[in-house]
Amino acid sequence: MRAVDRKRLEKLLKEEERKFFNEHPKSYQHFQRALQSMQGGVPMLWMIRWAGTFPIFVQEAKGAHFIDVDGRSYIDFCLGDTGAMAGHAPEATLEAINNQSAKGITHMLPTEDAIWVGEELQRRFGLRYWQFTLSATDANRFSIRMARHITRRPKILVFNYCYHGSVDETFISLDDEGTPVSRIGNLGPPVNPTETTKVIEFNDIPALETSLAAKDVAVVLAEPVMTNVGIIHPDQGYHEELREITRRTGTLLIIDETHTLCTSPGGYTGKFGLKPDFLVCGKSLAGGIPVGVYGFTQEVADAFWSKIDIDQSDVGGIGGTLAGNALSIAAMRATLEKVLTQEMYTRCEKLADQYEQGVQNTINSFDLPWIVKRLGFRVEYWFRQTPPRNGGEANRAVDSDLDRFMHLWALNRGILMTPFHNMALISADTKEADVNYHTEIFREGIQALFGKS
Repeated sequence: MRAVDRKRLEKLLKEEERKFFNEHPKSYQHFQRALQSMQGGVPMLWMIRWAGTFPIFVQEAKGAHFIDVDGRSYIDFCLGDTGAMAGHAPEATLEAINNQSAKGITHMLPTEDAIWVGEELQRRFGLRYWQFTLSATDANRFSIRMARHITRRPKILVFNYCYHGSVDETFISLDDEGTPVSRIGNLGPPVNPTETTKVIEFNDIPALETSLAAKDVAVVLAEPVMTNVGIIHPDQGYHEELREITRRTGTLLIIDETHTLCTSPGGYTGKFGLKPDFLVCGKSLAGGIPVGVYGFTQEVADAFWSKIDIDQSDVGGIGGTLAGNALSIAAMRATLEKVLTQEMYTRCEKLADQYEQGVQNTINSFDLPWIVKRLGFRVEYWFRQTPPRNGGEANRAVDSDLDRFMHLWALNRGILMTPFHNMALISADTKEADVNYHTEIFREGIQALFGKS
């Protein structure tokens, strides 16, 4: 098994940084101008973490590709971190956007499209009732509020190194001794999340039993497969245990499918028959138009209605004047009906097979102690020999310098990967040639780093 030569890695990184700077003069000029009006020179501060010493500025995007302001073309395997899973500017979604925008964008009143979408979400995910937001973050927030209101319990439970948008309660982690602490980088929390949240490792049934035994947890918030710290699959039988324990302790369960929708048209829930009390999704449902949804069971609906005064429904911390607006609903209907179809999933799975095999073959040929993980048509490689079972193990496997090199090597050769980990997502418009090109560039990067296989 080969180890990374750190001096060689440092040298290659500097070479790639110079290449990036030399080949993106207009993006650099845009960045210098942007520094005068936007903090960090970007619309959202996390955008400064892209590979390179400054972000590339996009000129236009279509399908699985985009062009930057320097005229350079890229294959997009990031796809807005799932937001553009349907491809950039899908035709069916564009047509719906154009038609609806001419008839009004937001009314604070429902449209017939909303009924169609609600019925389709019922069919895909199996939950009875649905509500709309502008992000999965809000959908999670509102579901948590409903759960607390129903159970009259103060706390929630999440998993170490989870990600559920910018929900305040979820920015909690376990330190090296296993003690819950406010997560590093948690900016100005309204209260210390240890007051609102319990945190345990994924796949740890004894910890789940212990944490829920006190019956002070209103709801467990979980991705069915962890994705933000890399793809971490549940152990066999884990979801059955999770559901049994939550029911036995009177704890509600939210399944967040925002990233795991790549598993099937009904997400991981639809494919494997999970039975959550709430289900949350966002990002990709409307082809890039901001939208989120949350669904819940008949039992949750009955319990909620019994504890709500309809005259106070507009001041309860659930809602938003633009939530469920006509434009986002029209975009969601078109995307669900005509883009995120079973046919698309079947095609994308085949391309993901090809992508996975290309990466795995390269790893094998260079005898590297790395692995490849897969979820639907989401694929990633890890710099470790065994799959992590939880967020703590995954976080300890992070190699920031090696990550940065692999990302920058790909970016300098026209491939955009998902930032912060080595993940690729296949879109409705990704082609076989795109996948083959990634395999070629991946192999060349490994050869530059390690020499010949």
